[in-house]
Amino acid sequence: MLEKTLLKALIEAGAGSRRRVAAAIMQGKVKVNDKTVDDLKHPVSAGKDRVSIDGSPVDLAPAKTVCLALHKPAGVLSTTGDERGRRTVLDILPERYRGLGLYPAGRLDKDTTGLLLLTNDGDLTYRLTHPKFEHEKEYLVHIDSSLTPAEKNTLKRGILLEDGKTSPARIKRITAEPYNYSIIIHEGRKRQVRRMFEHLKHPVLALKRVRIGGLELGDIPEGKVRELGRKEIDALLRH
Repeated sequence: MLEKTLLKALIEAGAGSRRRVAAAIMQGKVKVNDKTVDDLKHPVSAGKDRVSIDGSPVDLAPAKTVCLALHKPAGVLSTTGDERGRRTVLDILPERYRGLGLYPAGRLDKDTTGLLLLTNDGDLTYRLTHPKFEHEKEYLVHIDSSLTPAEKNTLKRGILLEDGKTSPARIKRITAEPYNYSIIIHEGRKRQVRRMFEHLKHPVLALKRVRIGGLELGDIPEGKVRELGRKEIDALLRH
């Protein structure tokens, strides 16, 4: 059987995101053939090795690869579980997609709506979320006033936030009630768009992501999903 690193095998088996799986391994929560392994690169083979996380066995056999486009509603968390019992994106998936090991490829904060991708493909997640690939993300923003030319130029040049300077953004005025601006970035820092506008003293009242790379939210109803085909995924990765 083809050997893979423990990290890669668990991600491809749908055990979670790269970050979540890596943390489980390094925290000693993963066993291979009943022995704790904390090496991300430990070799394993499907059909030969028995792997478990926190005592729960993980099937390393290739699962059906799925990528969903979800129109995330406000108030729903972009995570696979919440200790406080709040609703997550997995809670609103159709029953046929339960049990496939899906997890968000990237995230939107609780109050932000719009396009969110969910997949069980670790390599796809990596290519969609790693900063080096620079996939564009377009958001519609509602603020209660207008940006000055100087403020637009600040966004276009980049803003120095507490975690570093943002890359140049593209900003334009729109008329799409209640949204009055469109902004395009290619980074994915936590609450980045909201923090950029807060820096300019313009609190964001509503925020919606409508595009990732070449994939648009389109007419997917809020709270619903659409399964992407291979051609759509390939086109998404090209942008």
